[in-house]
Amino acid sequence: MSSRKRCLISREDIARRVQDLAGEISRDYQGRDLVMVGVLKGAFIFLADLVREMSFPVEIDFVRLASYGGATCSTGEVHITKDVELSLEGRDVLIVEDIMDLGFTLAFLKKHLASHKPASVKICCLIDKKERRQVEVPLDYVGFVVEKGFLVGYGLDCGEQQRTLPEIFVLEKD
Repeated sequence: MSSRKRCLISREDIARRVQDLAGEISRDYQGRDLVMVGVLKGAFIFLADLVREMSFPVEIDFVRLASYGGATCSTGEVHITKDVELSLEGRDVLIVEDIMDLGFTLAFLKKHLASHKPASVKICCLIDKKERRQVEVPLDYVGFVVEKGFLVGYGLDCGEQQRTLPEIFVLEKD
């Protein structure tokens, strides 16, 4: 079975929204000790664009989590394959994620990072996809709300492919 791509969010719309989010985050965290934690691999493009639009320098760290393995369906079990390296104690932490789908990963990560005793833990997510949500996690900053669809591009992948597309596409079955 083949699929085709339909552009859902243009690079211009992404750039505008990233700039707006960076403005909101900059206002909220001005003068504070902010660490932005990107979730690999999907959030790296979003995080890079976001921090370049911030009005002040921030520290960056990464985590890598596994819940899908090689499949397209989550097991619901989340494992850390790369943890943060910076000390988070007493600091404000902003998780930067590409997409919230089922909710397992962000629920797990927020709880995990809270165990590092930060001053706060909030979440900035590029895509809030509602279709398959099983665990509700409050999102503090949201780029776009998408009701459904399998998305690729701008960090989002399908089997490690199509991550580098500059727009966000929905894959549709032929």
